[in-house]
Amino acid sequence: MSTTTVARSRWEAQRGFDELGRPLRDVTFCVVDLETTGGSAAAGSMITEVGAVKVRAGRVLGEFQTLVNPGSDIPAFIAVLTGITNSMVVDAPSIDSVLPAFLEFAEGCVLVAHNAPFDVGFLRHFAERQGRAWPAFEVVDTAKLARRVITRDDAPNCKLATLAKVFNAATTPNHRALADARATVDVLHGMLERLGGLGVHTLEELQSFSGRVSTAQRRKRHLAEGLPHAPGVYLFRDDQQRVLYVGTSRDLRTRVRSYFTASETRSRMGEMVGLATEVVGIECATALEAEVRELRLIAEHKPRYNRRSRFPEKVHFIKLTREPWPRLSLVRRVLDDDADYIGPFSSKRSAEKCLAALHDTFPVRQCSDRLGRSARRTPCVLAQMGRCLSPCDGSVDALTYAGVVRQLRDSILREPHLVVETIHHRMSGLAAEERFEEAGVHRDRLAAFIRGTSRTQRLRALTRCPEIVAMCKEDRARGPQAGGWAVHVVRHGRLAAAGVIPAGAHARTYVDALRAGAETTRAHAGPVPAATAEESERILRWIEQPGVRLIDVQGEWSSPVAGAGRHLHDAAASPATRDSLVPFDERRHLPLLHRPAR
Repeated sequence: MSTTTVARSRWEAQRGFDELGRPLRDVTFCVVDLETTGGSAAAGSMITEVGAVKVRAGRVLGEFQTLVNPGSDIPAFIAVLTGITNSMVVDAPSIDSVLPAFLEFAEGCVLVAHNAPFDVGFLRHFAERQGRAWPAFEVVDTAKLARRVITRDDAPNCKLATLAKVFNAATTPNHRALADARATVDVLHGMLERLGGLGVHTLEELQSFSGRVSTAQRRKRHLAEGLPHAPGVYLFRDDQQRVLYVGTSRDLRTRVRSYFTASETRSRMGEMVGLATEVVGIECATALEAEVRELRLIAEHKPRYNRRSRFPEKVHFIKLTREPWPRLSLVRRVLDDDADYIGPFSSKRSAEKCLAALHDTFPVRQCSDRLGRSARRTPCVLAQMGRCLSPCDGSVDALTYAGVVRQLRDSILREPHLVVETIHHRMSGLAAEERFEEAGVHRDRLAAFIRGTSRTQRLRALTRCPEIVAMCKEDRARGPQAGGWAVHVVRHGRLAAAGVIPAGAHARTYVDALRAGAETTRAHAGPVPAATAEESERILRWIEQPGVRLIDVQGEWSSPVAGAGRHLHDAAASPATRDSLVPFDERRHLPLLHRPAR
């Protein structure tokens, strides 16, 4: 796979308006305020007055004001508050005629309101009631904005009347729609002036402004300027060129820009951006290639601000040894010794639970001593308890022991039903005795076993294929290759090449060239793929998604019909077990235990 590092000059390419954002001076705002008979349109409250002011670049372009006949009496306390009485609205138009007029007045504007959910909610409610499609208005809430801009030193609260005094509004709010809208215009302009000093100059910056994002953090937006609108991987680096964080996106520029706005709320990311002095982008042909590169770069650099995938080498396996009296062993590496393995497990605890499930079912020896064919030793406590066949004292012959080991191997590689049935039976007995905590222990062991063996079988099926070539529409990519056919070459579970067939190119010729230039990959021992397990699982999820077409498969890509995968829906693992064993889209939590009703 080729790597393209984006390191362009800041002004090398002219940026589009969507990248620059819309300057606030060019935006037309429609500031609206309503008076109503109550607080909820859904509960039957009606609009009694609509007032709006259209402004751009600080200049008033027009005003809209009308009383509205609510079709019912105005409550006395509302009449006292607003000064709008029943006699004032008796000859006023209904909302059925007022709403179309207002929508025409506000067409093409950004709606502004103080406590926008209230005003916009009423308008949308009546639009729906009239069967009108609600225009895709962008909305700015001055109350919400004030809570981010105004401090306790400026004002005790963010009510409109209070803010009007803070910003010396020319109109005093008096619970009449037009007057309140005029006051809101002055409040909006006052806050925009204050935000201008904080680097907020576009509508996009205004909408994403948050007090949690520091000014210094916001000023680093230029770090995203050289990145393309394309799938890829991005690396944040500090002043010593150390990699702080690695991420991936289908749109590099848009994703990196989000780190400098309110859409990024993670405190760790804010700290990371504060240390970053450079963002390097690696453009990738496809989204899958970007995901794989991300995993490899995280494993290589181990960035301090990445929480996951930093230590793929820290895994565990369960090994069924090859010796005169085979046993199960917890190991860290897979050797080319013709033994059978389950794993990898990213959590030692999960591996131990799986190991316990196997020991609960099969009475193979648990000691780590080397035993010859004719061992004669004192039996251990497990043998005395009947949990071990005790080959150490000659209690079992080699043929009988080999039969148990053969059943154990079949449960690992092909059919786990014996383990499932044994532990289910034990759980049912414990639950009947209301020993739910002990039953829960066995439930977690069974879950670890099912998920571990299912993962092993899936990985082994992919790993033993020298090459798989597959393709699908890359519909979600951006840029000139959007909608093209993405092709991936997978060798022994590792992504060896990726590309998108150019428009007008001969598909077979392109695929042959991609295969010829693909990375040479050698098979690893056991179930271990020629990559990390997480990379191979990402590839599997891509291959198994709808729309993927297999071009060529070398070797046999198959899983056991009666394998562990058929029992995944019964696995009820603890969150820690699930997170350490399976990819996100396979996590489920269906309880196996049910306490009887009392």
